[in-house]
Amino acid sequence: MLTLPNLLTLSRIVTVPVLVALLWWPWPTGYALGFVLYCLMGVTDYFDGYLARAQGAVSKLGQFLDPIADKIMIAAVILMLVGTRHEAAAIQGVNIIAALVILLREIAVSGLREFLAGLRVSVPVSWLAKWKTTFQMISLGGLILAGALPEWHWLHLASLGCLWIAAVLTALTGWDYLRVGLKHMD
Repeated sequence: MLTLPNLLTLSRIVTVPVLVALLWWPWPTGYALGFVLYCLMGVTDYFDGYLARAQGAVSKLGQFLDPIADKIMIAAVILMLVGTRHEAAAIQGVNIIAALVILLREIAVSGLREFLAGLRVSVPVSWLAKWKTTFQMISLGGLILAGALPEWHWLHLASLGCLWIAAVLTALTGWDYLRVGLKHMD
């Protein structure tokens, strides 16, 4: 149960409060440290799955915790960036819609996966969903980095652009999951 992949996944969950604390106050050093931590969390996300498959250590605990760790981290970062007073990193105005689309889809797909699991129906992750995750991670990481480098206005704008791409992909993949789920509902 306490394999290296599972420990890496658990480390992401335990580290979320530290990341939130670093993003709490609008100071560039906190955002710089937050960016480093966010990147480390992303690296552990990659390696926990890679190691589990490579070592033949895929476990039910890991399959359960990995998506939860991802969703906790993404939701925490989105909430912090929507609520920040640091304009260089903020998700404000109409951009909150993109963030909301991402959060709502994550909640809906989690519920749908739980429902389908009860029916013993598995929904594999699509390539489009992997691209969604990539754009989501890049956009949030870019926004955190923009908080560390407030003079780089282009970084904030590019990151918001990636957030919108992630939101569109989020809506598309969410619809795909919903179509599969509706086939199994009475």
